[in-house]
Amino acid sequence: MQTAKQLIDGQWVSHVAGAERLGNAINPATGEVAAQFCEGTAAEAEAAVASALRAFENTDWKRSPRLRAQVLLDFADKLDARKEEIADWLVTLNGKLRREALGEIGAGISELRYYAGLARNLFGRVLEVEPGCYSSLDREAAGVCAIILPWNAPVTLLVRSLAPALAAGCTVVIKPACQTAVVNNMVLECMSSDARVPAGVINSVTESGAEVSRFLCDSPDIDVISFTGSSAVGKLIAETTATTLKRLSLELGGKAPAVVFADADMDKTVAGMVAGGMVMAGQQCTAITRVLVEDAAYDKFALKLTAALKAVKVGPGNDPASQMGCLIDVRNRDRINGLMDTAAATQRVLLRGNVPGGALAKGAFIEPSLIEVDDLQSDFIQKELFGPLLVMERFTTEDEAVMRANATRFGLAASVWSSDMKKSRRIAAALRSGTVWSNSHNRLFAEAETGGFRDSGYGRLHGAEGLNDFLQTKHFYFETNT
Repeated sequence: MQTAKQLIDGQWVSHVAGAERLGNAINPATGEVAAQFCEGTAAEAEAAVASALRAFENTDWKRSPRLRAQVLLDFADKLDARKEEIADWLVTLNGKLRREALGEIGAGISELRYYAGLARNLFGRVLEVEPGCYSSLDREAAGVCAIILPWNAPVTLLVRSLAPALAAGCTVVIKPACQTAVVNNMVLECMSSDARVPAGVINSVTESGAEVSRFLCDSPDIDVISFTGSSAVGKLIAETTATTLKRLSLELGGKAPAVVFADADMDKTVAGMVAGGMVMAGQQCTAITRVLVEDAAYDKFALKLTAALKAVKVGPGNDPASQMGCLIDVRNRDRINGLMDTAAATQRVLLRGNVPGGALAKGAFIEPSLIEVDDLQSDFIQKELFGPLLVMERFTTEDEAVMRANATRFGLAASVWSSDMKKSRRIAAALRSGTVWSNSHNRLFAEAETGGFRDSGYGRLHGAEGLNDFLQTKHFYFETNT
């Protein structure tokens, strides 16, 4: 059986202290054990951090931008060569559709190549402040970085932090999600096999609990933490790391509203709601969760959206006929099912998604749901639900649409659907969201920064600004007239 190990100081090991402990990774589509992972502890985390610190302080990695660029390019090529194999495991361990898995790996490949280019363009600046007196502002690697990851997009979410960290010259310790640790290992093997990379530049420790994460947060040798996950955990990380003043990059929860005006192309917009809301079975922080529709089109739109969601074919990710995969586990399937029980008693239910029977009953499958909610204080509007459950809301004016869209503490992503581009731009400017799409959703690129407002976090990933959290500026002053 495939077993995910720890990567420490250039070696794949099961543990560094005590006895080996194994955990099971479940195929969420079948409920069966699909792989195993070695449980990490603070001992493995300590060894990984020490290794990363040695590599940062005692090797030329941080001073070798051309090497880093070439390593990232070769990393991308090796990942491309293994994409089919990795996609198979991603479907098995995550439950998403195979096309989603391949799209995710493709995004990671693009990201590696983008930051390979930036690795050779880390320019500072020099100014003459007085005659013969100069200030040189140098951009340097920030140090040892910890990358803490969730399970929902383990390739993309790893690479979008790892690539800029390596491009900047940092060394890293990764804490992947245990559910998809085998995928994490396969991706890292594409770089760990490169003999040009000093031992300790990349390290990885898997765990099912929080001991390793706590060690990384507490360690004075960790300079940066890049975390993707819930707002609640992000706030705990911010609180815990305050004593060591770590730099943080936090991409946290989302509650993405899609604002639909009556002049939008109705059929294309309905298709966009399904694609944007049911991606990864709704388990994506930028996925559409709230559908705000102008009153003049509301009733007709609700009928069309209900029919479109009802037609979504739920099934295994490796079945080409499937249009939506399963949730990450049965516990989350039952959580969503319970939310629909609550909705049936408190809200107007337009479509009740059920747990399928037959061969799918053992897996974490549940059909899409659609409910109508008016109360802005409802948990269905205020909380991140992370599943295939959409909420419809009605508005009559632009001001009301903006007010409703901004009525939560989340501000990660949103979209505006209208045939009037001036209106879309006007609404986008008023939305408190890090990304706003027009007549589309979830369009993400290596070149374009993303990140959150308010409870959706801070810092930016992707793009040139994605390097900022992994770089620091040093002022060097010198004189030529003495």
